[in-house]
Amino acid sequence: MLPLAAYADRLSVRPGQTIHFHVASATGADTHIELVRVISADANPNGPGIVLAPLSVAPDTIRQPSAQAVPYGSYAVVPALPPTLGGHSTTIACRVLPTAFGRERTLLHHHDGESGWSLGFDEHGALIACVNGLRLRTQQALKAGVWAFVWLRIDVDGPQASIGHRALHLGLPDDRPGARQDRASSAIDAPAPIAPGTPMHIGCGIPERHDHFSGRVEQPTLFAGALGDIALNALANGESAVLEQAIAHWDLAREPGSSRIVDVGPHGCHGRLVNSPTRAVTGSRWSGREMRWRDAPADYAAIHFHDDDLSDCQWPACYAWQVPEGTRSAVYALRLRSGAHEENVPFFVVPPKGKATAPIAVLASTFTYTVYGNNVRPEWDRDPTWQQGWRDQSAAWGAYPANPGDHREYGLSTYDLHTDGSGIGIASWHRPMLNVRIGYITYPDEPLRASGLRHFPADTHLIAWLDKHGHEVDIISDQELHDEGVSLLSRYRVLMTGSHPEYHTRPMIDAITQFRDRGGRLIYLGGNGFYWKIALDPERDGIIEIRRAEGGIRAWAAEPGEYYHQFDGEYGGLWRRNGRPPQQLAGVGFTAQGNFLGSYYRRCAAADDPRAAWIFAGVDDEIIGRHGLSGHGAAGFELDRADPALGTPEHALVLARSENHPPEAPWILVPEEMLTHLLTVPRVPARELIHADMTFFETAGGGAVFSTGSITFCGSLVTNGFDNDCSRILDNVVRRFADAAPFEPPSR
Repeated sequence: MLPLAAYADRLSVRPGQTIHFHVASATGADTHIELVRVISADANPNGPGIVLAPLSVAPDTIRQPSAQAVPYGSYAVVPALPPTLGGHSTTIACRVLPTAFGRERTLLHHHDGESGWSLGFDEHGALIACVNGLRLRTQQALKAGVWAFVWLRIDVDGPQASIGHRALHLGLPDDRPGARQDRASSAIDAPAPIAPGTPMHIGCGIPERHDHFSGRVEQPTLFAGALGDIALNALANGESAVLEQAIAHWDLAREPGSSRIVDVGPHGCHGRLVNSPTRAVTGSRWSGREMRWRDAPADYAAIHFHDDDLSDCQWPACYAWQVPEGTRSAVYALRLRSGAHEENVPFFVVPPKGKATAPIAVLASTFTYTVYGNNVRPEWDRDPTWQQGWRDQSAAWGAYPANPGDHREYGLSTYDLHTDGSGIGIASWHRPMLNVRIGYITYPDEPLRASGLRHFPADTHLIAWLDKHGHEVDIISDQELHDEGVSLLSRYRVLMTGSHPEYHTRPMIDAITQFRDRGGRLIYLGGNGFYWKIALDPERDGIIEIRRAEGGIRAWAAEPGEYYHQFDGEYGGLWRRNGRPPQQLAGVGFTAQGNFLGSYYRRCAAADDPRAAWIFAGVDDEIIGRHGLSGHGAAGFELDRADPALGTPEHALVLARSENHPPEAPWILVPEEMLTHLLTVPRVPARELIHADMTFFETAGGGAVFSTGSITFCGSLVTNGFDNDCSRILDNVVRRFADAAPFEPPSR
């Protein structure tokens, strides 16, 4: 773990509200803190550098930071079981699909420290149990990725304990050759009663021991009595009559959007989930006939636990800042120093609720930052030269020194995989996010000229540009946009995005669309924007779900039958697959991706159209953006193009189009554009779709949209001391868009 690490309980805060900072320090030294306004978070000495403005106020100290553990691993806690179990015969059974072994893992656990039982797996996958100190183990292991029925029987009349497992196929015992089953039994001492109020865990034993189970659990059930083999076989066959005898039976299909597990037995021993395991996943009975969990709950009666899930570090709050009334809406950060170690936690102060303090709103893509939080680049693990290059460049620039690849204990991003190989689909900001930091570098650059920034640090290129040109803006975040919708945006004349506004909820997409259609002006300065649909945890702020359904550039693919969110029940995946292509909103949408290299735009004939010629005032060259701190060019990495078939308005003008993209970036079309290896959806050669379109169009409500269609565009605003063609173009757009004079679409 890092000697000094921190996170905030929120990423945006209003004047009058309080933001808390949770800190872990094992330095043994005093911690010094400072609040700063962030103007530039780019450590590149060839650009503006890191530019911070210290504040004259400081947060209140609640407690001094101390060493803290990270409580990773998901599980369920049932606070208490029925008292009829204490000291009596008991049978425990469930259906389980293990996805990882390699070390001992606990599946079910009820122990007060002196007496009790547990059921789990050894490092090879054999079923093991511990009953009052006696250990049982089957000879044959379960198979990873295969459903099985497992049970533990404690017979006080023997006294004897027995365990067993049997493979399942489509929810029934698997009698095919090679299907695995085994059992073991042993005499035991008469079990002592378990202390009343002792909690039961599903998915781990003792959380601090990190013996968490990775895999799916379905239908955990307790019986007061030692079930015979006939009853156990009936239970394995899914006969409901046996369940009527249960004193506790958790139906994990119920309330999948919540952190509660529901006991449908007579005592209502409900439990709660820790660290947000994945719900609404296919269970042992899923046949493929239904794809939506709401239509067949019994097919989705499972929870997928992971030994590395993390939704909240649960560290104590050490500092709190009640933002004073009148505080400027801007980007801020808490800087911490303890001994030789430093840390920073960026956040956003947004305007007072119901007010705007500037005519322009800049949307901070906090949901996208969270979804990418602690992303480990693939090169980190497979290319030692790349990794060393990152370390060398970070040290040479005095950049942020920690990389998520070295600190996976803080949880990874939804672009990474769990330890069992399944995709990470739930992200949280209640943990240190090392790539959301002042000075963090994503991509080392061999000549040490380009910054290699993404997301938060990259978006401060725009913040620095706005500051340099004196444009007054309010910062709003994804959270306020989701919560307040178009009522928030209606107070502004202009809405600007950063370099990569990729992840959005339905209320966010609806709000931006309504804002535009009512006369608002949208400036979209990124690429790969408005792409993935997400859902938010209905119980807790800061927890986000993504289902990477069919289509899209994906680091992993959702399993068949698991395309619907657990949090809201809606179909996930691309907004394009949900009938809302980005072209409908911004005029352009994701078309191609390459390495982090940029090229330039070439002006098109439409740039001379009187409707848009003002955009190029002071820019005479045909080539635009052959420079930049992001990939050395204004058009690169992820590109968006116009497409009338996907919703680009007929009257939209493509002002400039990128070209000559570096061949060392192996450009690919997004999968949703490909029909075959030769044929694309527009039925043109693939190479013709690899470009960014700088686009402009007016809306019927007097508004307008300007889009650059490139992630690297903002990195070109700051070159040559902010004096360049991209800077002049954007300044022209911002000043005209902020003017009250309405835009008029061309007459038909």
